[in-house]
Amino acid sequence: MSSPVVFIDGDQGTTGLQIHERLRDRTDIRVLTLASAERKDPRRRTEAINACDIAMLCLPDAAAREAVDAIVNPDVRVIDASSAHRTHPDWVYGFPEMTPGQAERIANARRVTNPGCYPTGAIGLLHPLMAAGLIPDNYPISIHAVSGYSGRGRAGVDEHEGPGAANAPSYQVYGLELAHKHTPEIEQHARLGQRPVFVPAYGAFRQGIVLTVPLASRLLASGADGATLHACLARHYADAAHVRVLPLEESGALKHLDPQVLNGTNDMNLCVFQNVEHGQVLLAAVFDNLGKGASGAAVQNLNLMLDRG
Repeated sequence: MSSPVVFIDGDQGTTGLQIHERLRDRTDIRVLTLASAERKDPRRRTEAINACDIAMLCLPDAAAREAVDAIVNPDVRVIDASSAHRTHPDWVYGFPEMTPGQAERIANARRVTNPGCYPTGAIGLLHPLMAAGLIPDNYPISIHAVSGYSGRGRAGVDEHEGPGAANAPSYQVYGLELAHKHTPEIEQHARLGQRPVFVPAYGAFRQGIVLTVPLASRLLASGADGATLHACLARHYADAAHVRVLPLEESGALKHLDPQVLNGTNDMNLCVFQNVEHGQVLLAAVFDNLGKGASGAAVQNLNLMLDRG
């Protein structure tokens, strides 16, 4: 039996390059990419996407929709790394650890939409707690996240690593219109009862994310506190290979969170911090925006679809 053909459409972008690097030495698949002269040829791209077993789309949203519309071969399966289909009811959400049975749904899916980087952390923290009823539906959720500049794609990398790097900002908060495109994705897949306030930022480091969600104990479900929330997360991810919930004692000993500590991996650390005296809890996620937040997650979903675990 011939090896499955995996076509990376958009392999010159940040995510596509990382996926290509992660698949480069694989001998169980054949990776198909287009030569530079063919990448903007609609006919050649249509031929390639219809000749593969699994297409991995690393494209802007509009181009990703066009690529999907060009598929006429019913055997072609798709992993879309753009945000074009993340809230679409006909696409399987590609977060294997999100809920029991999600990995199996991904494995059997024809269309998988890769989670966004920020939503991976927010949903990873909030979904189990919302599902367990520990955070009420009417809780006013706020989320703050700081990502490495590669989260901006090639523009961010050029700004910080190109000729004008000396003038690149050290830190910048954005999304001030409170309409970031990841917000509906977080609201839907975290099972929130209302739209969260989401405030993202970029730092002067290449990759990595720290995402935090502050909570007031008095607004949680009756009797819930930091230990309760931690126990729920620990149960949910007990068997997860790529998501680790740090023990309360380990989290309590931390003095800071390094967004770069898991760079180059497909792993995510979740932490719960609490101040019992003041009735405050802080949820935190640390992971690589190019790993579990993008290319690592895409390859994890690919492995599930290829029955490689």
